[in-house]
Amino acid sequence: MTRFDLLLVGFGHVAQRFVTLLEEQRARLALEHGVAARVVAVITRRHGQAYAARGLDAASLARRAARGGMIGGTTAGPVSTALIRKMAGASAASGEGRLVLVETTTLDIARGQPAIDHVRAGLTSGAHVITANKGPAAFAYRALAQTAKRAGRRFLFEGAVMDGIPIFNLVRETLPAVKILGFRGVVNSTTNYILTAMEAGQPFEEALAEMQGAGIAEADASLDVDGWDAAAKTAALANVLLDARLTPPRVERQGITAAIGARATSARDAGRRLKLVATAGRDGNRVSARVAPEELSEDDLLAGLEGQQNAIILHTDLLGEIAIVQRGAGLTQTAYALLSDLVTIGRDVSARPPDRRGRSRAHRDRSL
Repeated sequence: MTRFDLLLVGFGHVAQRFVTLLEEQRARLALEHGVAARVVAVITRRHGQAYAARGLDAASLARRAARGGMIGGTTAGPVSTALIRKMAGASAASGEGRLVLVETTTLDIARGQPAIDHVRAGLTSGAHVITANKGPAAFAYRALAQTAKRAGRRFLFEGAVMDGIPIFNLVRETLPAVKILGFRGVVNSTTNYILTAMEAGQPFEEALAEMQGAGIAEADASLDVDGWDAAAKTAALANVLLDARLTPPRVERQGITAAIGARATSARDAGRRLKLVATAGRDGNRVSARVAPEELSEDDLLAGLEGQQNAIILHTDLLGEIAIVQRGAGLTQTAYALLSDLVTIGRDVSARPPDRRGRSRAHRDRSL
């Protein structure tokens, strides 16, 4: 049995569901995967900080945060990377490969910060890092992957695209000797729901309000409808699967507006479907990527996606096309992605001798 200490950075809806899911799955994690976990620290921007070396009652803290209360401390503000390093450095688990930083702060579409700094601080302090934030993989995947390798730690982010559906795991764990040549997909739930609703005559604003009411779209939904969320996911996928060096601003992008409703209904009347499609592919040494509305024939797998459904089609050299469809999404699915990454780290740790050099390596890497 490997017992992990968890340091949570960010404590919004996803992290709150993650800690309750950990409790719900505690027996299965121990019996089937030899993994036990306790939350020893929570650092937030709005709700303060809490720390207990022997473990916190994270479920109680989640209920308190959900009501808008403070979880500890007397002040709130930007998360300090110095505090992350201090808490990680004080943990004996960091030197033994048993400390995991769980990063779930909000995406910053301009630079991917401060999530990138959070990830780097965790890795260079001896912690594995798992995140549901798209920013680190979309803006700094290669640099962070190299930092993780030097530190002898894992940097995992299955929740960054399509919630808990295993896209990155699928390629990493089950497709040895297969080269990904490109991909296309529908990766934003809000815009797919809006386009489906507008086909049936529902106004753009009404469909968007439903997504906001369900907690799928943000109060400021421009990240969704302007295509930025899809562009960030496209950059992350391209960076990891195609070894690209993209950032979201370098993805050609066109979102959707109320004016596109007429085009959606016209396409449906003609036996076609309008979808916001993300594509990426390699041409020689160059990887290009695009997010834009496309009219698809009805026999296209992506055309059959309804409501909040998403899908990715991978183009490979040896297996042709591989498609994976997400028919349901929500907090539990995203929280599960974090849980899945934790189990992956558990397998790594149990399969190799304890890294007694981890702490000294981490201290060396702090200057990077």
